[in-house]
Amino acid sequence: MSRRQTPNEFLQQIIGRPVVVKLNSGVDYRGVLACLDGYMNIALEQSEEYLNGQLKNKYGDAFIRGNNVLYISTQKRRI
Repeated sequence: MSRRQTPNEFLQQIIGRPVVVKLNSGVDYRGVLACLDGYMNIALEQSEEYLNGQLKNKYGDAFIRGNNVLYISTQKRRI
């Protein structure tokens, strides 16, 4: 029987992997998760900003304040 992961274990496991970060405003950021802290402040590398599924901007590194984050999910493939 496999053990269920805690949210903290999941987040530590996906560092260095492609993720999608959805903000409360509806904007998505896609990039490689560099690090995060206990306040859910997130640092992304190779980040891209999407609004309504459309690419709006590309950034090298991006910092997202945790109180703006709706969710984080792993990205199946790089678009």
